[in-house]
Amino acid sequence: MNSVDYIVETINRLPKGYVFTYADFVAEVNRKEAIIKALNRLAVSGKISKLSKGKFYKPENSTFGMLPPNQSQIVKDLLERNGKLIGYLTGYSIYNQLGLTTQVSNSIQIGKIEVRPTFKRGNYTISFVRQKNTITKDNIPLLQILDAIRYIKKIPDCNPQGVCKRLFVIIKALKEKDKNTLIRLALKYPPATRALLGALLDTIGKKVLTELLYKSLNHISIYKLEGVNKILPTAVKWHIT
Repeated sequence: MNSVDYIVETINRLPKGYVFTYADFVAEVNRKEAIIKALNRLAVSGKISKLSKGKFYKPENSTFGMLPPNQSQIVKDLLERNGKLIGYLTGYSIYNQLGLTTQVSNSIQIGKIEVRPTFKRGNYTISFVRQKNTITKDNIPLLQILDAIRYIKKIPDCNPQGVCKRLFVIIKALKEKDKNTLIRLALKYPPATRALLGALLDTIGKKVLTELLYKSLNHISIYKLEGVNKILPTAVKWHIT
């Protein structure tokens, strides 16, 4: 089998929306130039689509046109390295999944311990937020909740009151051990995040869990979040006005 046939056969076995580079073929085809040339020809023919320089994917057609890859595929090289998690999706796409906003965006935000400047990948803008906690598969959903609390004022198409109502439902549904983990992870977040999480948990009826959060705060500080005290009766205790 020649190199082009091997590349085509390999791509045929890939799922729709899978993002790949020439590096996915170097084990069998050791001529980088031949791989790049073959992939570019396939992109021109429409067999595959080009995401950005050196990155391609298998297109999936729908009644609304060609579907882009999902965001985890677009930035998978920024989420995992050598089988180890180094980042996770956060920002607009996650706020949408959590039911905090109906808006979608071409902006992809990633939480990482080590961040880098914002850059473009095809039609997407990739930006980063620093995550001080160790990232694990189990704690990513909890980190995403904490990110939503931290950036509550930046969530589009919804006011803080509406976001708090939805977060109340999400956090209330968590298992007890996850609520405890949420508090532990929150200790590495800014004070305003800890205060709002404390107010949410107190309102849920978990005051016994929030002592650690309360002790971590400087009680001279005031956290401005207009209207939240109307739906979180304990907001005043947490100096949220």
